[in-house]
Amino acid sequence: MLRCASAYTYDIDNAKQACSDIRRQLDEQIELLEHTLGIIMCHTEFIVSGALKAVCDSLPFDTIGMTTAVQAVNGESGELILTLFVMTSDDIVFKTGVTDGLEHGITAPVNTAYTAASAGNAPALVLAFAPFIRKYSGDAYVNAWRVTAWGAPVFGAVATDDTRTNDLCETIYNGSMYKTEMPFALCYGNIRPRFVVGTFLYEKSLPHRGVVTKSCGSAVNEINNANAYTYFENLGYTKNGFLTDNYILMPFVADQMKRGDYDGIPVIRGFHSFTEDGSAVFLGDIDEGSVISLLANEPEDVLTITRQKAQELSGLPDVNGVLIFTCIARRLMTLAISPLAELECLGEAMREGLPFMAGYAGGEMSPTRMRDGVPTNRFHNYSLIALVL
Repeated sequence: MLRCASAYTYDIDNAKQACSDIRRQLDEQIELLEHTLGIIMCHTEFIVSGALKAVCDSLPFDTIGMTTAVQAVNGESGELILTLFVMTSDDIVFKTGVTDGLEHGITAPVNTAYTAASAGNAPALVLAFAPFIRKYSGDAYVNAWRVTAWGAPVFGAVATDDTRTNDLCETIYNGSMYKTEMPFALCYGNIRPRFVVGTFLYEKSLPHRGVVTKSCGSAVNEINNANAYTYFENLGYTKNGFLTDNYILMPFVADQMKRGDYDGIPVIRGFHSFTEDGSAVFLGDIDEGSVISLLANEPEDVLTITRQKAQELSGLPDVNGVLIFTCIARRLMTLAISPLAELECLGEAMREGLPFMAGYAGGEMSPTRMRDGVPTNRFHNYSLIALVL
């Protein structure tokens, strides 16, 4: 049996009170069982003040997590807040660890840390918090786990913060903060995770679709056998070597029909930049043969999907708790309504009494399906992902 609970504190400058807030809320909701794991998120100010470390040090179990911009738990959402999601069980074991720095590669450090932490066989679930390293496509993190822990579903997020450059974001492991390391937890035993992914209203894609005829990872070199920059320029989407402001926050949908593990669910990609040779670099990989188009969703469209997914989660049977990450770009798209619009919408639509925690991410890692026990692990942009426990 798995039991879950969530807690929060606003006490940035009073570490003792922050610890008391968290402990009191947990004691009111749950009795810890033999094995426990904490997922923790906070605004960067909790790191500066020392409150984050104090909270982690006060807990009798391991914690992994990251910084973020806005968070929500049952009945509460905010920006200057620390949140905690607790999973506890007698028949699920949590093995935690943290990689070495990933500046010079990802797969080798992930494999080394996984080998040290693992129980010798594939876990039922991997939870991971990746650092924001600008030179990497987000798929590099998922691919590293796919090679290392094949057969295990991978769920997690890339750290973010409330700055324009993500310079302050960090990952968290037992109260220690990291710029380039990836903390993780391997879950073994009687755990049957389910996954929900929400993106946008696909019917609002713009009519100008293109076929990716040459790409390498996240760099799309040619679209419709033409230079990628030229393709976007001919559509009027570029100016002076950049995407025009109208399209910066527009997600691209890539229908990757030629993938061997294609599951019928298009992936959403964010645009990063153009290279000197005119290639278009995205925030995740796009395979050759993919059909791409822009999605022209409005702020209310974002909230429509969020509300639908919250209602879907609330209607699922046998749910002990839900962990949710949603892309930081979705917050930017809904700022005209409110900085808290999406997470407030999420909290209002979730079933009362169902423990959950939600926060913004710089990229999202989640399977889009499980078939015969084998996950299709994916990296997402602009998406809302949920782990159903």
